[in-house]
Amino acid sequence: MGIIVNVDVMMARRKISSGDLAARIGLTQANLSILKTNKAKAIRFSTLEAICKELNCQPGDLLEYEPEESKGDAK
Repeated sequence: MGIIVNVDVMMARRKISSGDLAARIGLTQANLSILKTNKAKAIRFSTLEAICKELNCQPGDLLEYEPEESKGDAK
């Protein structure tokens, strides 16, 4: 699985919609959706900082690491 982005979890906790957050941080709704659905390959620190500032959280609240299973580990 790798890096998991939990932006949607923090948005729910802060009761903010995707449209509102996107507008407040200057990101398109499409790009925010890519983050929310874990399809992003990268995130700029400036974007991460803006999200953290707006949601009043730490980067660790938004990002989580889950090791990927290797083909030999699958049962």
